[in-house]
This record gives sequence, C-alpha cells and structure tokens, in this order.
Amino acid sequence: MRIFIVHAHPEEQSFNGAMTRTAQAALAAAGHEVVISDLYRMGFNPVSGRHNFITVHNRDYFRQQAEESFAALNDGFAPEIQAEQDKLFWCDVLILQFPLWWFGLPAILKGWVDRVFAAGGRIYGGGKWYDQGVFAGKRAMCSLTIGGAPPIYSEHGLNGSIASILYPINHGMLYFTGFDVVEPFLVHAPVRLSVEQRAVELARYRERITGLSTAPIIAYPKLAEHDEHYVLNASAKRR
Repeated sequence: MRIFIVHAHPEEQSFNGAMTRTAQAALAAAGHEVVISDLYRMGFNPVSGRHNFITVHNRDYFRQQAEESFAALNDGFAPEIQAEQDKLFWCDVLILQFPLWWFGLPAILKGWVDRVFAAGGRIYGGGKWYDQGVFAGKRAMCSLTIGGAPPIYSEHGLNGSIASILYPINHGMLYFTGFDVVEPFLVHAPVRLSVEQRAVELARYRERITGLSTAPIIAYPKLAEHDEHYVLNASAKRR
C-alpha cells in the first residue's frame, strides 16, 4: 500500500511525533510506501488567498471556489498545493496525525484542508462527493492525541462524545471527498502516561497501522439512501 501521513504538531519529540515515527517504521518494515507531509517543518502556510493559484479567473473579486474551478481546468494551482494534491492522488490511505485542539484540528492542518481540498472537480464538485467522491476506494484515518481521559469524551461526558467532535472531520472532510473512513485511533492524555504505558500505546498503534487495509470503517449512509432533498429515505431510517 501507499500511505500518506499529514503530520501536524510543532514539537518533534511530542507523542504525536513518536506516533508518526512508529507508523513510518512499521509500514516500511511491512513493505509499504510512506510519504509524510510534516506541516510545521515544511513551514506550510495555512492561510488561503490568491497565492493558492498561478492562474487568475477574476482579478476584481476573489471567490476561492471559482478560482479553484478555474485552476482545476488550467493546471493553475501553486506548486505547494499541487504537490499536496499529487500525494492525495498517489496514496491508498491518508492518515491525519494531530493533537485535538479546541475540539478540532490545529489551525495549520485545517488550513491545509482549506487550501488543498479544492473544488471544481479536483477534490470535490461536479457531483463528486460522499460515496461517489474523487477518493472513492481509498481509506483515511484520523490518528490523534486528546488531553482528557475517555469518560469526559463519552456520550454523556462533559465534553460530549468523541464521535460527535470528530464528525466534521470524518464525515465533512474525509467521507465528503469519497474516502472510506477508518475508525479513529485515539490516545488519551499521553502527557500523564508512564514510559511503560506510552510503549503500550505505541504498540497498539503499530498493530492498527499494519492492519489498515482491514481496519473497521465508519458506516455512513450512501447517497442512494437519500431522497431528492438529501434526507434519509424510509428504508434507510429503519435500519
């Protein structure tokens, strides 16, 4: 398999860093190809604007989706954006590696999605979404560290369920663009773990990483299960 890891943590010695190094070593040992975009070390700019493009559709008024559509037709993406898109098309599996910050992605990773997941049929658009998306047949997984213990991220916990917190990412970014979304890999409160406990978590991650092709996926409804208003039809609701 070909695995693309987008790594988003500013500290190389962090537990996120250890997870990415563990994944890289385990996958390489198993004969897989691995490419890593370490966003902080790359100095990736998360802010969108005209610098996303080398083409111009409308000089007088900037609409990002319109410029993305024009760039998609005219090979007009800036080199750093094109390079990241090429990695997405190359891979069989995408892994987003990050710490959960303010109930979401670190800004640098959200900005990577904003700039790289372009409209106009390049990454989405033109009827290419959800199970009919550009990346249908590929897999994607969030691998993340969380500051709190599991109970506070449960259904009745103070912070709400982790499934709900990750829904905008898993469903709204990954499944929206066609990926089969693997159940996320979570490490809770690594800062409070002993050296031995951290080793256990890394071993658990190594097992998940080497089984990516068969890891369980989140069962989201398909487009065909919705009516003309994109509401689940009666048969799908009964399941």
